[in-house]
Amino acid sequence: MIYLLIFLAKVIEISLGTLRMIVVANGKKWIGAFLQLAIALVWIFSTGAVLIGINEDWLKIGVFAIGSFVGSYVGCYIEEKLAMGSNLITCITDSKNKKMLEDLRNAGYAVTVMQGCGMESNKEIYLIMTPRKKRHNAVLIIKKHDQNCMIVSENAVSVNGGHTP
Repeated sequence: MIYLLIFLAKVIEISLGTLRMIVVANGKKWIGAFLQLAIALVWIFSTGAVLIGINEDWLKIGVFAIGSFVGSYVGCYIEEKLAMGSNLITCITDSKNKKMLEDLRNAGYAVTVMQGCGMESNKEIYLIMTPRKKRHNAVLIIKKHDQNCMIVSENAVSVNGGHTP
């Protein structure tokens, strides 16, 4: 029974740690602080349980390590499903594509258009600020209109102004 408790405690601790990093990176300091409190409490339990009788029961160390491994995976999985934060999508396309721009804006995306100069031709550059949860749909709209365009997505934090969907 102690092995299961150690394993579950480590999965919870590491998963919460992964989520804590994400919420702090998204500017949610208070949530991050409360998560750290929970992490510390779980860590004290799991570490204490491993250290009691460690010389006689080395299996606790293995369960502790495996719990850390699984917790890391679970934390990443949860973070991926929550998809917190925003992305800035940069789309560089060869031609003026009014229909792509129209479809993006009709879907609720804020799009800024700039002119660019590539090696061989002029380009249009679309800057699209979107919640991470909606990034996939924006990319589908872009690819529907231009399979060969360059699409770059990066994490972004809005500092001032603009339209965010």
